[in-house]
Amino acid sequence: MTNFPGVSYVMPVLNEANYLVDAVGSILDQSYPGAKELIIALGPSVDGTNEVAQRLAETDERIVLVQNPEGRTPIALNLAIRASSYPVIIRVDAHSELPEHYTRRGVETLFRVQAHDVGGLMDARGRTPLQRAIAAAYNSRFGFGGAAYHSGAPEGPAESAYLGIFRREVFDEVGFYDESMLRAQDWELCHRIREAGYRVWFDPELKVGYYPRDTFRALVSQSFASGTWRAEIARRYRDGKSLRHVIPPLMVVGVTAGVVANLMRPMVKRSGPSSARRFLNLVSAAPYVYGGLAVCEGMRGQAPRTSERLLTGAVFPAIHFPWALGYVRGLLLGAGNTVDRGRVNHGR
Repeated sequence: MTNFPGVSYVMPVLNEANYLVDAVGSILDQSYPGAKELIIALGPSVDGTNEVAQRLAETDERIVLVQNPEGRTPIALNLAIRASSYPVIIRVDAHSELPEHYTRRGVETLFRVQAHDVGGLMDARGRTPLQRAIAAAYNSRFGFGGAAYHSGAPEGPAESAYLGIFRREVFDEVGFYDESMLRAQDWELCHRIREAGYRVWFDPELKVGYYPRDTFRALVSQSFASGTWRAEIARRYRDGKSLRHVIPPLMVVGVTAGVVANLMRPMVKRSGPSSARRFLNLVSAAPYVYGGLAVCEGMRGQAPRTSERLLTGAVFPAIHFPWALGYVRGLLLGAGNTVDRGRVNHGR
């Protein structure tokens, strides 16, 4: 590239005191020669996040703070975008760290392929044994299925984009983030971008370090909210449905049936129909357990310690079961005001 347009990073922040300094540092240290600014939308944090942000803004004039008293992510993003001034908008997250080349590569891809939104890979990582185990599950196909930004895919058109690098004018044409979507607002915006005839693009060279939730309670809360809002997408949009989103609820039904069937096993006499005995074996929870353990054993690179691989085995159901229950709840009742309570209440 010979022309480097100015970029505006937009960051929603709520209870991120432990991560904000590193996230901001990775943004300001980008090896991108164009002009840069960072707009941080501050929610009603209770862990000192806003004080950390204020200190950062006092040391660098490129940091602009805006207030988001509602604390909702889509509202924060819209406030930050409206307060920005450059022609390229880059969504960032306080739980993420950008590699040095991220902006340059992302802007180059945006114009190289004539896209209006570009995203890359979520490279989950951890600071504690449990967070590393959760990160290993995030990076596994067994954990989150086949989403390109989790497990990777060749470069090309995509349904949605992780975080997102946008041409600013796309917001003027298709609108800003839908503030009724408390989660899954990325997919909904990408849907409108694609419906308008523009391109959403996946570039696997864009890899963002991401720190997931670091307690089981926070993970369960996040998974339930994610499943609920994914179902809301399925309710609202014809192309919001996917076979891989139906698999977790079916898995929960199967595992639950397996547990019940095994409890009923003594009630089936040896002389009972062989088909009944075969059914009890078929719906056993064992395949899920054995499958999860096999995946964990294959994760030596992501979770090299045996203890962390065993923790990952416990993480899988903490992702799958709440997500599946949330999905069923969302399909039946809609998402309503379902939020990620783990983040709001526990600073994560």
